[in-house]
Amino acid sequence: MSSIVIPSLQPHLRFPSSQETPQRSRSRVGFVSIRPIYATDGVSSSSSSSLQVPQRIVSPPEPTKLPLRKVPGDYGPPMFGALKDRHDYFYNQGREEYLKSRMLRYESTVYRTNMPPGPFITSDSRVVVLLDGKSFPVLFDHSKVEKKDLFTGTYMPVTELTGGYRVLSYIDPSEPDHAKLKQLIFFLLKHRRDKIMPEFHSTFSELFETLEKDLAAAGRAEYNASGEQAAFNFLARSLFGADPVDSKLGRDAPKLIAKWVLFQLGPVLSLGLPKVVEELLLRTVRLPPALIKADYRRLYDFFYKSSEAVFEEADRLGISREEACHNLLFTTCFNSFGGMKIFFPNMIKWIGRAGVNLHTRLAREIRTAVKANGGKITMGAMEQMPLMKSVVYEALRIEPPVPVQYGRAKKDLVVESHDAAFEIKEGEVICGYQPFATRDPKIFDRADELVPDRFTGEGEELLKHVIWSNGPETQSPSVQNKQCAGKDFIVFISRLLVVELFLRYDSFDIEASNTPLGAAVTVSAAVTVTSLKKASF
Repeated sequence: MSSIVIPSLQPHLRFPSSQETPQRSRSRVGFVSIRPIYATDGVSSSSSSSLQVPQRIVSPPEPTKLPLRKVPGDYGPPMFGALKDRHDYFYNQGREEYLKSRMLRYESTVYRTNMPPGPFITSDSRVVVLLDGKSFPVLFDHSKVEKKDLFTGTYMPVTELTGGYRVLSYIDPSEPDHAKLKQLIFFLLKHRRDKIMPEFHSTFSELFETLEKDLAAAGRAEYNASGEQAAFNFLARSLFGADPVDSKLGRDAPKLIAKWVLFQLGPVLSLGLPKVVEELLLRTVRLPPALIKADYRRLYDFFYKSSEAVFEEADRLGISREEACHNLLFTTCFNSFGGMKIFFPNMIKWIGRAGVNLHTRLAREIRTAVKANGGKITMGAMEQMPLMKSVVYEALRIEPPVPVQYGRAKKDLVVESHDAAFEIKEGEVICGYQPFATRDPKIFDRADELVPDRFTGEGEELLKHVIWSNGPETQSPSVQNKQCAGKDFIVFISRLLVVELFLRYDSFDIEASNTPLGAAVTVSAAVTVTSLKKASF
């Protein structure tokens, strides 16, 4: 197995922080321009004053002569319209057919409808839906939209589920707490960055060994449960220097997190239960937070005991250690672990289905680059893998891990689709469904297919339309926007997974189906590995 160089005395791995907007350097492979994950020679101050930078604002579209059209669609009778639409969304049609059927009915990618959960979890389920790649970016323009309390949709989970605090994901950049809490998350992502590569290698090597043993014993190996355990172990070991297996958490974290997330997202989840049961259990009243108080406390205690270095930064930023811990838990368990739980099996699914030809190309590219860098996985080696990088971006494009984004119009504004312009009034809630935007056939050729080389060469220009992170891939997170603080972290570890996979195996076969949990929020693949062909060249 190839060894790993830890980038500690060499250039440090940097994940975007609010201290600066780095100059985007570009590596060259022949005439192919590759956008890297950055490296820097030093660690800058963690003080709040050093973390302020001018933010590059997403510019509004240039004025056009598109016809101004009234937003089509309606909400139906009060309450009953929302209930009918909820039944269509969950039971009669399913999410994508629900959205697509109305798009065809109104002959528009912008229209009015209701989005769940509706009565009685929320009093107002009315939204303006955006379903194309041109209109969607208005949700990133914080001069036009507000994200306060809209992270999960038209409702917000009770704060008892997060220690009584509104955590960062629900706070708009205009609110005073946003900057300091996001600065804290940036610090979390960078203060142990030299541990990320070795801990990923160690943890996922354990995962591959488990899959190999299961495959040898049963002829099949279920990825998801083992993958979720590996994901949490990696995050805990790399970011907090703590091994959950050696703590009171043991191996319970993934199931504790799943229960906790259910209490937050239950109103917009489908569990595959009979309609009457789901309506009564999930969408009539909220699940009582007291039922998972003890489970949440186990997670909280683990993070509290493992976060001393981050707490020292919280002290400097004026954040109480209690509030900091609830935010660290949410960021790690809901955002980072949740992203890995959803995206990793989905990416494996798409690469697995692509077949031996792509696998061979990836293996050859990855092994050649690693060999040219002394047989070690380094940042420089990974920059010499344009196909690998493109495949990761393509997986993020075709099946973004968080498909729905919300915002509330701060003022009257005009939103443009490819065909028309639409007036949206101040206070109206806007809902963008990312998979339709990132599979927009007017932007992407063969939009519903995984095209491995899509983002190589001139195709790199299309990265501005890859918007999985609540912002375009060509923009960096900052304290002044709502783009995912861990955007480049998730991209980087996704690349690491592909690199580790094809250093170890020539090819693999999988079976995949959609898991019932999350069918109404995001599509998560249940992946079964049916063969692993070990590296032969």
